[in-house]
Amino acid sequence: MRKTRTTLAGLFIAATVALGCGAADTEDTVSSETGADATTEEKPAKKSAGIGDKVRDGKFEFTVKSMKCGVDTVGDQYLNEKAQGQFCLVTVKVKNIGKEAQTFSDSEQKAYSSDGVEYSTDTAAGLYANKEASTFFNEINPGNQITGVLVYDIPKKTKLTKIELHDSLFSGGVTVSLG
Repeated sequence: MRKTRTTLAGLFIAATVALGCGAADTEDTVSSETGADATTEEKPAKKSAGIGDKVRDGKFEFTVKSMKCGVDTVGDQYLNEKAQGQFCLVTVKVKNIGKEAQTFSDSEQKAYSSDGVEYSTDTAAGLYANKEASTFFNEINPGNQITGVLVYDIPKKTKLTKIELHDSLFSGGVTVSLG
């Protein structure tokens, strides 16, 4: 029994490492720490993407269309969600540029404030903000696209500065400046 647990744990770790391989951003600085022969290779910095720019991660091409913060409630007079702090609504277009269907989920999309704090989407509020549930586990066929609103419930005095968009849980993601 003990050997089985060890083998299963090893397989889990190997699978996790295999899934994570290649998911890291290849634009990072590469360094080797082998004593006196340590070398550093830097790639030139590229212009960061902003609102209106097309960016790609995996099978998806994203375009952040707009951002609006300071929203207290999303939905209508009967069905709505009230913010704990303030809602920031990020409108994004997602196009499948792959050769097979891919599921888009709001829960994989992270937003960050200037101090590096990570915020997750408020999926329940997203359902009220998107009448057609366009950001909630929406399968997009090749060549098709959706436009939807990602909803973040953040403290009232906080300002979002960037968003990290992913085609899946295991993708490297792509960052778009919101400022």
